[in-house]
Amino acid sequence: MFRLDLSRDILITLKLFSTMAKKLISEAQFGPYRLTNHIVMAPMTRSRAHGNIPNTLMATYYAQRAEAGLLITEGTAPSPNGLGYARIPGIYSKEQIEGWKKVTEAVHQKGSRIFVQLMHTGRVSHPLNMPAGAQVVAPSAVAAQGEMWTDQQGMQPQPVPKAMNLNEVSQAIAEFTQAAKNAIEAGFDGVELHGANGYLIEQFIHPHSNQRTDQYGGTLENRSRFLLEVAASVSNAIGKERVGVRLSPYGVNGDLPHYPEIEETYAYLAEELNKLGILYIHLVDHSAMGAPPVTESVVNTIREKFENILILSGGYDSGRAEKALQSGLADLVAFGRPFIANPDLVERFKVGAALAAPDPKTLYVGDEKGFTDYPVLQSVTA
Repeated sequence: MFRLDLSRDILITLKLFSTMAKKLISEAQFGPYRLTNHIVMAPMTRSRAHGNIPNTLMATYYAQRAEAGLLITEGTAPSPNGLGYARIPGIYSKEQIEGWKKVTEAVHQKGSRIFVQLMHTGRVSHPLNMPAGAQVVAPSAVAAQGEMWTDQQGMQPQPVPKAMNLNEVSQAIAEFTQAAKNAIEAGFDGVELHGANGYLIEQFIHPHSNQRTDQYGGTLENRSRFLLEVAASVSNAIGKERVGVRLSPYGVNGDLPHYPEIEETYAYLAEELNKLGILYIHLVDHSAMGAPPVTESVVNTIREKFENILILSGGYDSGRAEKALQSGLADLVAFGRPFIANPDLVERFKVGAALAAPDPKTLYVGDEKGFTDYPVLQSVTA
């Protein structure tokens, strides 16, 4: 990774920035951990895990961005059934655990903390992206509209998933739990359960994808049951102070339209997750990507009902993030796409430097191009 010299103008902004973003770049308490700042690197699929095994290239990528107080990894499958996309990592095999150790060691050497995001994609998948014996499963046999990229045959329609029976639901909960144990073995500081973006956990929450008539379907309480049972099981296995949940109330990813009970559902989830005592909720607003914004009332309700840490993400810049922190609405703020082309994003925030834009053509290409080759500003001292 090569370096660029800071311009005189950027140096001048250092004094100006000293009156801005003070909380954003100050230390933060995060459960049992002390973070170097209030900045979180959000989880982002990057498709560099060939054979679904984390590798040295990925360790370099995360280490480059370890100025963030907390890093949350790309979505990581807790089982072969959870491998929806091409070249995403898992954490269910010994080889994957050993691969992740390279990542956690590299990040910890830089003084940061790192959680793995456990992502079971459910019906948002394709058999060509899965190993032999795995299958596309979901709460109900309802296909998600749209196509999925496969390395073998390009874009393919997403198939009708197999509706999970009760034994398979229990098996999925056990897989999340074992994956969390594997994460601790791999050196992670904790896990984030991906209950957003239209994947398996949200597929249970949402009445469009969940048409079950048993204890996991029908009422919002029943539809919330899968997430709450996963969160409880994982908390019992590794400690509630190591567990977070990501939610996206108004996201439309994965062909999940809006429904009348959205606010009531997420108020209930906030209450129940608060009872479990998990470390954080990571609330993502996808309006920067074209979805409707998460309403102010939903954010305020979750802030009121969930007493632990609230991470907000979705289209933030440093100024807006500082306001959210200063107001008490957020405890930490997560940044996604800015970290792709700005591995030194924290330093750029500190000096008020302009941000580079990522190349969309190289987001998922599979090698170092557009992954570990973005330049950084030259480090400066006050």
